[in-house]
Amino acid sequence: MTIGIDKLHFFTPNLYVDLVPLAEARGTDPDKYTIGIGQNKMAINPLSQDTVSIAANAALPIVSKEEAELIDMVILGTESSFDYSKSGATYIHQLLGIQPFAKAIEIKQACYGATAGLLMARDYIKSHPDRKVLVIGSDIARYGLNTAGEVTQGAGAVAMLVSSNPSILILEDDSVAMTENVFDFWRPAYSDTAIVDGKFSNDVYMSFFKNIWEEYSKRNNLTFEDFEAICFHLPYSKMGKKALLPLLESETDETSERLLANYAHSTLYTKEIGNIYTGSLYLGLCSLLDHQSNLKAGQRIGLFSYGSGAVGEFFSGRLAPNFKDALLSSEHQQLLAERTELSISDYEELFSGSLPKDGSTFILPTSTDPAPIILEKLTGHQRHYLRK
Repeated sequence: MTIGIDKLHFFTPNLYVDLVPLAEARGTDPDKYTIGIGQNKMAINPLSQDTVSIAANAALPIVSKEEAELIDMVILGTESSFDYSKSGATYIHQLLGIQPFAKAIEIKQACYGATAGLLMARDYIKSHPDRKVLVIGSDIARYGLNTAGEVTQGAGAVAMLVSSNPSILILEDDSVAMTENVFDFWRPAYSDTAIVDGKFSNDVYMSFFKNIWEEYSKRNNLTFEDFEAICFHLPYSKMGKKALLPLLESETDETSERLLANYAHSTLYTKEIGNIYTGSLYLGLCSLLDHQSNLKAGQRIGLFSYGSGAVGEFFSGRLAPNFKDALLSSEHQQLLAERTELSISDYEELFSGSLPKDGSTFILPTSTDPAPIILEKLTGHQRHYLRK
């Protein structure tokens, strides 16, 4: 029996900021954004989209009525939760009409949460091969206006349906994880924006990849030659390349060129959306599968997950037979093509807006957001969603 990702879909809100005019407004050379960190646009969420609605929109196209009856777990990985107690997965469970005798939980460990959920789902399916698990990484990255991290903001979610005999990626049981208590990036409960030590965070990320890769290679007797591609958690599109390049210095030209070419394919969606935290690694996987037409069944794809604070993990999967038939590439590209660009002034006004925190009733417009699921209103400290 094989286990892995049977269906895969991402969602991002319909608004974005182009980073060239943002750079000009900030008095910065646009090349610093578009070349230096490798980003073109960043997704912006209207108030009608939050972590839950973004997640539900990502999952909606891959959860049919029949599959909703087979899902035993809904796992939401996020660091953008708006409730210290109630799981965002409980809302998603209802919005997608999933059968009532299912678990719904939320996992937090910075950008690593969705990976924890994915591997938990794999282990569950081992014992329940006729059932399915829905795993979603959903986040809204916020650093504040005119801050060092502003250009690496973003919003989006990636949903994965995990099952036996999967259609897209067969997960191997080969993962190696690592934990270290560090303060490279964190967000205290009293803060709406994250605190980040940018250079230190980059250094920790690169160190984690090197140490985990070396241990993974030793335990599994695998080298870079065994991989067709490696996908990375991408807070911005250049980050994974910084970690990979030093380790490729001793590799053959053929191996290095293959991995770097496929790395470029894996960054294309990140360039257009920005950092989506827990979903970032899997957005890279979507991008690789949607843009690299030369991939073949049976090829091994490496996945490096990293969550600040810090937890990292490297694991792999093999492309399933006929995996291309299960991809939603045209839907992904249409979603990006239909977005609306915000002026810098409109972006700043929207970013500065907020939902009430005093329990008062607040009604959001339903006609300005084309997404099928939106946050409709707040009443008595409760959020209510509309599935159109």
